[in-house]
Amino acid sequence: MLRSAPRLLRPIGSRGVSSSSSSEKIVASVLFERLPVVIPKIDPVVYAFQEFSFRWRQQYQRKYPDEVLGKADARGKGDYQIDYVPASRITEADKTNDQKSLQRALDKRLYLLLYGSTFGAPDNKPVWHFPEKVYENEETLRLCAESALKSILGGLSHTYFVGNAPMAHMVVEPKEDSPNSLSFKRFFFKSQVIGTNTLHIGKCQDYMWLTKDELLEHFPEQASLLDKMIIHIK
Repeated sequence: MLRSAPRLLRPIGSRGVSSSSSSEKIVASVLFERLPVVIPKIDPVVYAFQEFSFRWRQQYQRKYPDEVLGKADARGKGDYQIDYVPASRITEADKTNDQKSLQRALDKRLYLLLYGSTFGAPDNKPVWHFPEKVYENEETLRLCAESALKSILGGLSHTYFVGNAPMAHMVVEPKEDSPNSLSFKRFFFKSQVIGTNTLHIGKCQDYMWLTKDELLEHFPEQASLLDKMIIHIK
């Protein structure tokens, strides 16, 4: 069940948060992302339009005398020459599909997904989930989210939290076929990797860095919410 805005909660600030029901749990979850390293490839339609625009301007641009163009061509010439070979957009991690590496899908955003036990998992079995923590006595929900990420990274020196408020939230309802399932609210915060391309991920059985499309495949039931949270096409 998805809702457009938090309900029954006071604004997140120095006074913290509270719930109308003392038994209802609140979970702070972190959407931890690595931003694109290279510029995404231009869409073929956009490229065709740019090519057409360039040729159109070339056809109707102003003609300059040859002596003016000759002076411009001679300016800045020297005996040096620089041979520039751009690095490949396809890395070794792409070739081997190493989903534990940050050096893959360089033109897309990557998101951290953990495998292990987490609050609300059916029968306490390990599942794929985002870094998260049950809100206890932290001063703010943002601090609770920071604590969740710090517990698996060992620190926050290479992280940047985008804003103090959650970017989205969802309400998890008990499942009819699972009498022991819980009802709770999960609030999502966004954080980004900064200043490094290697991170040590701990306190989990496994982890992956996934693109948006790969991420949605792991959460078909929450795909609609995640697709709205991650507004980027690729």
